[in-house]
Amino acid sequence: MELNIGWLYPTLMSTYGDRGNVITLQRRCQWRNIPVKIIPLDQQTEIDTFHQVDLIVGGGAQDRQQEIVMRDLKGAKADAISTRIEAGTPGVFTCGSPQLLGHYYEPALGQRIEGLGILDMVSKHPGPDAKRCIGNVVFEITATPLAQNLKTLLNDSPVVIGFENHGGRTYLGQVSPLGKVIQGYGNNGEDGYEGAFYRNAIATYSHGPLLPKNPFIADWLIQKALLEKYQTPINLTKLNDSLALQARQAMFKRLDLTSMANKP
Repeated sequence: MELNIGWLYPTLMSTYGDRGNVITLQRRCQWRNIPVKIIPLDQQTEIDTFHQVDLIVGGGAQDRQQEIVMRDLKGAKADAISTRIEAGTPGVFTCGSPQLLGHYYEPALGQRIEGLGILDMVSKHPGPDAKRCIGNVVFEITATPLAQNLKTLLNDSPVVIGFENHGGRTYLGQVSPLGKVIQGYGNNGEDGYEGAFYRNAIATYSHGPLLPKNPFIADWLIQKALLEKYQTPINLTKLNDSLALQARQAMFKRLDLTSMANKP
């Protein structure tokens, strides 16, 4: 068994520590003796390479970088990503990259940035004087079947702890929210939802530290990628996540969510 992880535009869309998500996936594969290759998906990448990845990781960017990415990510490249996601290739898209998967993003200044339209959602910045959505965010994953898969893995309801920093507000159409906000802003600070989930793609405003803080999501992505690639159920070797668990407990206590301090 082996995995090819495609990293979307690593030099343009890795603003908020998104490399941490890539490293987490890589290390958790290597610790289980699963060979893994990190493949940049950028301006120089040939179309065929997009079809060779087993798992996709996308990070955040400033508005200018997102415009550059969307100018390049058209035609055959856009079709390749859409085809992979529709076929069930798992992915984790954090911070700015979910906006690229939606219909469009309207920045505070400048022209609307058209998205890929894979996720039925739109993102809008309310204006240059609007307050940013910044801070720790906690939410329970509710999307089906992801929530059920993770509950089986954890023997508990899956609760995510992360950090958000976004000016844009995202509004969902006919796509499932990833979860329900417990603390923080989530998609828009209004409807109580966080992120989106489609096929096997996870979209969330919880950026770079997402997978280090919530390793059970990384394991779900790895397991799902192996299942989709080899079409046979895979049981991953359990790893020692005691340090990650201690970090989660410390954050829950800091946020006065002591009832969740023992969440796996």
